Amino acid sequence: MMLPGAAPTVLVVTTIASDRTANSELVPATAMVFASGYLLVWCGFALAATLLQWGLDKAGLLSETMAFGNETSAGAVLVAAGIYEWTPLKDACLKHCRSPTEFLVRHWRQGALGAVVTGMRHGIFCLGCCWLLMALLFVGGLMNLAWVAGIALLVLVQKTIPWGETSLLTGAVFIEWGFVSLVRAGFIA
Repeated sequence: MMLPGAAPTVLVVTTIASDRTANSELVPATAMVFASGYLLVWCGFALAATLLQWGLDKAGLLSETMAFGNETSAGAVLVAAGIYEWTPLKDACLKHCRSPTEFLVRHWRQGALGAVVTGMRHGIFCLGCCWLLMALLFVGGLMNLAWVAGIALLVLVQKTIPWGETSLLTGAVFIEWGFVSLVRAGFIA
C-alpha cells in the first residue's frame, strides 16, 4: 500500500545514485536496495499491526470485518488520529515526505548498506506521517476495501498536495467524527 507513494523518491534515488556511483550499472540495484530499506520499516510496522489485530481479535474486540466492535474504541482512535494530524511531528514528517530530495542529497550514504539505511530513514519519516491513519483501518475494517482505498487516497493527497491545510481539515473531521461516535456510545454525555 505504501510503496507506490515512495515511487517518486525511488526515482530521485536513481538520479542521486547515477551522480554519486562510479559504476552506472549499480544504479538500478541501488534504487532497489533503497526501496528494500523503506519496505523493511513498513514490514516491521505491519508485523506490529498484525500482532495488535490478533490480540484485539482474540479479546473479542473486533467484528467480522476486523473493525472495532464498539463505538467507544473507534471514537477514541478517530480523536487520537485527528489530534495527531495537528502535531509538529506529523507536520515535520509530512514536509519530509513531500520533498525528500534535500534529505537524500544531505544524508546519502554510499554502498548497499548506505542505501538500505537511507531507505529506512526515509521509511521512518513516512511512517511518522501515516501510522495513525493506518490505525483507522480498525475503525472502518481491515477487510473493507473501500475503507482501505479511502485511507490510501488520503495518504496520497496529503503527500502530494503542497499546502498543509489538508492535515488541519482532516484532523478536525476525525476529531468531530470521533466525538460523535463517543457520544453515540454513551461515553460522553
